[in-house]
Amino acid sequence: MKWALICGSSGDIGIQIAKDLANQGWSLYLHYAHHDERIKQLISEFNQQYPRQDFLAVQADFLTADCASKLAASIFGLDAIIFAQGTTYYSLLNAFPTEKIDELLTMQVKTPMLILQKLEAKLAQSNAGRIVFISSIYGKTGSAMEVPYSAVKGAINTFVRAYSKEVASMNITVNAIAPGAVDTQMNQLFDQDTLAQIKSDIPVGHIAKPDEISYWVISLLDERAGYMTGQTLFVNGGWLD
Repeated sequence: MKWALICGSSGDIGIQIAKDLANQGWSLYLHYAHHDERIKQLISEFNQQYPRQDFLAVQADFLTADCASKLAASIFGLDAIIFAQGTTYYSLLNAFPTEKIDELLTMQVKTPMLILQKLEAKLAQSNAGRIVFISSIYGKTGSAMEVPYSAVKGAINTFVRAYSKEVASMNITVNAIAPGAVDTQMNQLFDQDTLAQIKSDIPVGHIAKPDEISYWVISLLDERAGYMTGQTLFVNGGWLD
């Protein structure tokens, strides 16, 4: 039985990834920071639908110093890690609070690196270890009002290219999925006029559903995807190309 750790499994994309992997027979470590009720409900549903698989909740705050150690202590067998945690803040750079810059860097770059330091050996025991980051189109194009967020996502894309070279001989692949606009709670901050304008700018004509992002994550976890590594796949409907 294969095991995947989904970091940020209480978010919209994380939940969809969990549902798709559970449906494919994976057992899951469902990481969350604060939304314990959402994870309890998800595990209850999974236990009813997939009684031969295991689903374990793992609580850890990516902004705390002991996060990597706490999370790693809860992980035993491991074949894949998906980093779907993350958030953004909207502000001009000259007014961006220093603590928010630190939060973005810690949550999306520093803590994942520390986690991988501790879990690399366990992933190496798999015949087909997989690491997938959820990045963003803004890691390529950049976005005004989200400069630190864009910088962090660009750093993830570069990390993927570099780290993939270190672990390739262990049969571990490292890739990123960079969505465009996705129908998630994070984008509910925009009003309907703004969302309509974004939709009109997307060549395929709609904002992505979470399962349109999860599909590519699942594809990268397939054993036949072992020759794909060090890549960032832009899943954006042609938007901002």
